[in-house]
Amino acid sequence: MTLIHKLLGASAALALTAGAAAADPAILFDLGGKFDKSFNESAYNGAERWATETGGSYAEVEIQSDAQREQAIRRFAESGANPIVMAGFSWATPLERVAADYPETSFTIIDSVVDAPNIRSVIFNEHEGSYLVGMLAAMASETGTVSFVGGMDIPLIRKFGCGFAQGVLAANPDATVIANMTGTTPAAWNDPVRGSELTMAQISQGSDVVFAAAGGTGVGVLQTAADNDILSIGVDANQNFMHPGQVLTSMLKRVDNAVYDAFMAGTDLETGINVMGVGDDGVGYALDEFNEELITAEMREAVDAAAAEIAAGTLAVHDYSSDETCPVLSF
Repeated sequence: MTLIHKLLGASAALALTAGAAAADPAILFDLGGKFDKSFNESAYNGAERWATETGGSYAEVEIQSDAQREQAIRRFAESGANPIVMAGFSWATPLERVAADYPETSFTIIDSVVDAPNIRSVIFNEHEGSYLVGMLAAMASETGTVSFVGGMDIPLIRKFGCGFAQGVLAANPDATVIANMTGTTPAAWNDPVRGSELTMAQISQGSDVVFAAAGGTGVGVLQTAADNDILSIGVDANQNFMHPGQVLTSMLKRVDNAVYDAFMAGTDLETGINVMGVGDDGVGYALDEFNEELITAEMREAVDAAAAEIAAGTLAVHDYSSDETCPVLSF
């Protein structure tokens, strides 16, 4: 089942396709689209894994503007979709307005916390996974300078950057970390040209490894890194395949697992706050046939040891979102 867009005059309205079955799950993607090769696509992959394993069907929508959010949630709820999963923090405000009107519907929001009895809020310890790829960046760098390109300048993305810088400096205390954000509006998630420009500027400052946490903008970052023969680091989904031998690794944020778990739970979805970190494979780094030659045994041993310490609670990575400060990086 899918959700389609109908243009009515100058405004976009949302309508369910005929035949949508009651109690089918539904997913609402964030701006940037489900094939952004990053956050949204990871969410899509989780929904598809559920559909493949169960033979079930689900409804979906790719919104075109923030103005469509509340209407989309209401249309799904009124159609009987359950549970309804929202990918992205920007769904929080409309969900707060809508959830109480549909007490029998279960909702899941990813990357934000909304306090209501029928909502599961899934958040990730992005700083932990970013720490691990920061270590790898420092160990792979030949210049001692690495960089970070963030998408929209919000605390969540600064959380990535701060964790990354901590990992870099843990592996090489003398390293330099450059950080830039793409913009301050949602357009920052889908601006590969700007991502390319920022990467070129960072290369001119000596960066030879760049970490992109920028949604679709990261496509431009990874492409420019490959074109200029430096290494890049992908985010959310495993992006190693995009430029084999040029993507050092990807910081995995298992949005796919969050969607899959919610769909599998169905109407029995357990609500409340669900935190996913290194200890439960919520975040980590990607190692596969596309980057295995870039990750030496020494690098892997060091980063796996750090992951084990984080999971055990003996290594604490500062979380920018806890106090909106970063002791090792200026944005």
